[in-house]
Amino acid sequence: MAKSAKRIRSKWGHIDFPLLILVTILAIFGVVMVFSASYYYSINSTGTPYSYLWKQGAFAVSGFVIMLVLSVFDYHIMRHVAVLIAAVELVLLVLVFTPLGVTVNEATRWIRVPGIGLTIMPGELAKPAIIILAASYFSAKMKRAQSLSGLLPIVLYTVVCCVLIVKQPNLSTAITVFLIAVGLAFVAGMQWRWIGMILAGGAAGSYYLTFIDKGYWHQRVVSFMDPFADALGEGFQVVQSLLALGTGGVFGLGLGKSVQKNLYLPEPQNDFILAIIGEELGFVGIAALLIIYALTVWRIFYIAMRAKDDFGMLLAAGVGIMIGAQVVLNVAVVTSSMPPTGIALPFVSYGGNSLWILMALMGMVLNISRQPQYAEEEQPEGKGLAGARA
Repeated sequence: MAKSAKRIRSKWGHIDFPLLILVTILAIFGVVMVFSASYYYSINSTGTPYSYLWKQGAFAVSGFVIMLVLSVFDYHIMRHVAVLIAAVELVLLVLVFTPLGVTVNEATRWIRVPGIGLTIMPGELAKPAIIILAASYFSAKMKRAQSLSGLLPIVLYTVVCCVLIVKQPNLSTAITVFLIAVGLAFVAGMQWRWIGMILAGGAAGSYYLTFIDKGYWHQRVVSFMDPFADALGEGFQVVQSLLALGTGGVFGLGLGKSVQKNLYLPEPQNDFILAIIGEELGFVGIAALLIIYALTVWRIFYIAMRAKDDFGMLLAAGVGIMIGAQVVLNVAVVTSSMPPTGIALPFVSYGGNSLWILMALMGMVLNISRQPQYAEEEQPEGKGLAGARA
């Protein structure tokens, strides 16, 4: 029995403790800040200041369970169901535009599950779907990323997903999905000329939506360029965010002492929670948070570089790209560096869909970290990218 236990440990190793600690810090910090940011909004909408605290706490605890369970399941299982996951995701994106779709604040981004009242955000699910699909597709034959014909299936799937997400409308999620796909293709070996063409296509699409279409996104861009021109209308949320950040200064007003969360900044526990963090904890608090994010992304890529096969490497890299892209986009929106489009701050913004998905992906990354780079019985030395990355 002792020999069997030793053999299992040599094959699966130990969980990546630094990454586990970083994720724990972010999740706990998120619960604290959601409670602080939602305090007055919760009283106004539910009659108690603790409504969002209990919900986010439950999301975090259940998220940890999801993460720990997936950390012990072999991540290679995802490779066998990648196409099924991608197909189901397309169906969910289409169902958003049926009577099952739920509209909030002029955006239809949710599906209500009949009978239980649970809502699902297919746009959020598109992120892990594209990560798993692209990792499975490219790892089967890494040379696929080096030719246009090889890239075409992933490009087509990404374009269809992005078009359906933009129609919700949810431009920031579409941008995140797009960046994940491009990033994974680049990691798999895509040539720079294809990157330039794809980015040019994305830029052309964004230009059309914002300047030629003259619709929803045009108004968002106009308000972003000068939010104070319509401070009580389209620019209201951004103006309140900038006021919160400016009031916080270097060290902040203190935890729980935000003024803008007192029904000035709409739903401060959601996409604009960074503004409340800046107001209460100041520049120092935001800088510390961004350092933790940077360490988390670095640790994920460290695990990706040490993965024993190409699928594990691409899967972990996709998670790192996703988190990094979301942090950058959220900071850009909150600081009025890009139009407000609704992007959650990973692990910190309120919401079960986003947190559960992130925790599930972190469980997969932790499982990758548990499997050693060289498994003699499965991966002979010198084969695959794992040998080249050593």
